[in-house]
Amino acid sequence: MTLLLWGMVLALLIPIAVACRPTDVWHRLAAFSSVASKVALIILVVSAVRGDRMLGLAGVIVLCAGNAGLLLLANLLRGTER
Repeated sequence: MTLLLWGMVLALLIPIAVACRPTDVWHRLAAFSSVASKVALIILVVSAVRGDRMLGLAGVIVLCAGNAGLLLLANLLRGTER
């Protein structure tokens, strides 16, 4: 199980590297939404290992609501560019 978590953390570093590069806003928003999804999945795996339902609930809320906020921000930025 530890190997799985380390693999997930290594996969998390890829969009963080993309977000740190000087690119346009759309690539950064896509990278941040990918980071949010991967962190939520890591939270769900940790909650399954520990048997903690409250931690799992927090992971589900982050997975559902976290990307919605980024999508609203992307639509707001698209509206200001025109």
